[in-house]
Formats: sequence, C-alpha cells, structure tokens
Amino acid sequence: MISSIDHLIIAVKDINDAEENYRKIFGMEPVWKGEHKALGTANVIFNFKNTYCELLSANGDGLGAALVNGAIEEQGDGLIGVVFATNNIEESFSTLKKSGYLVTEPTEGEGIDNKTQKIRKWKNLFLPPELTRGIFSFIIEHSEGALPSLNKYPKATINKLDHLVINTNDANGFINIYKDIFNIRLALDKVIEHWKSRMLFFRVNKTTIEVIEEKNQNDESVDVTPIKKGLKENTLVATIKSHTHNVPTLLIEHT
Repeated sequence: MISSIDHLIIAVKDINDAEENYRKIFGMEPVWKGEHKALGTANVIFNFKNTYCELLSANGDGLGAALVNGAIEEQGDGLIGVVFATNNIEESFSTLKKSGYLVTEPTEGEGIDNKTQKIRKWKNLFLPPELTRGIFSFIIEHSEGALPSLNKYPKATINKLDHLVINTNDANGFINIYKDIFNIRLALDKVIEHWKSRMLFFRVNKTTIEVIEEKNQNDESVDVTPIKKGLKENTLVATIKSHTHNVPTLLIEHT
C-alpha cells in the first residue's frame, strides 16, 4: 500500500524566517515556494534524494490554515505531519474501507509555485485517528507535475532523510498498522534492556522509521541534572528539569 515516506510537514509562523534558517541547515536552495489557495496556506519545499521537507504556514483561511494555527498555538513551530505516498490511492481507499476503517473518498489537491507559476496536482486520503497513532498523516498520490530535483548535491549539503523517530506506548499497535496494513517492512523488533525500551525499525524508500516504546510510561521520577559545584563557595547544585510547571527550580546543598 505505502510506497514511500512522501514528505514531512513542519508548521511555522514566519515562513520567510523559517526558509532562511533551513536554507542554512540544509545547505541548499528550496525547489518550490508556493501556496494552496483552497487551504489558506503557503509553503516552501526542500527536495532530498528520497523525500522532501515542507515548511507550511497560514496565509489565509481554510482547513490547512486552521491546522497550522492550531499546532503553533499549542506547541509552537515544529513537525506536525508525516505524509505517505502510494501508487494507487483508489486501491488504498478500497483496502482500508474493506478493513472496516472510516475513511472518506480521496480529495483533490493543487499547489502553484509563486515564481514559475507551475502547478502540481495530487490526491489525498486522510486517515482516521486509529491509523495515525497520534500523528497527523495522510496518504498522497501525485497526479500532475513534479518538484524540481537537484542534479547534484555538494558534499556538505543535506541530501537524504536517514530516519524518523516516533515515541509510543504501544509498539504492537504500530506493527499492526505499519506492517500489516500499510505493508511497510519491519526490519527490527528488539528490546533494549539498559534503555528499558523496545525498538522497532520500519524501512521504506531508503528511510528508517524508528519507533521507540518506553516500558515505564507511568514512571513518575523527576528529571534532575547531574550535581555540580555552585557559584557560591562550598555549595553543590542541581537543576530540576521536569514537574515544575515551567518554574526554574534549583536544588542547593551547603557543604
């Protein structure tokens, strides 16, 4: 069903600022700067060898703008979505529907590049919550147009998505969906004892989806930094990093 990780979506408030930052990080120019008029969003795309990274911001009204604004209001700029590609979206829709999942018919999508006025079109199949595992995701099939690709990636340029890390409290749930439904190859299923966690590797289009299941999800231990000498003579200090509700808290011992 799934042929690749098509792209990652990063929600940003200021797309011009984000474009400049990621141009520095990736060491290359974006291949697309456009908008989705129907969704109320603008985007900047950096293309890799095996996938692409989309910076997405709101620039109007629509479902896309609402998604971006809601995510930024809740957590600030950051990764909000993983998009999977398929070669036959109608078949994917039929398979999921026959399996009892509540999915709607694929919808049409269109984007236009502001500089070249080139148009790309695709079909989206949005996934119900029981298939997303808490991650905004959908399946896409590109139908018209294509992103420009770089003929050459300089040595210092970021050219590939190596792996994507997802935390979960239900590794078996990921196997049921990613392996059995999406048909993504499960390359590793291993318990790492000293980390007290279970690790899954799913592999598709030369990318690893690394899923980490923490065994002690209900662990209430407090995160504290290592003890070090304080600025004041004859003191030891440590900083509490969790459970403080954003109140900077320092532990101090007078020796």
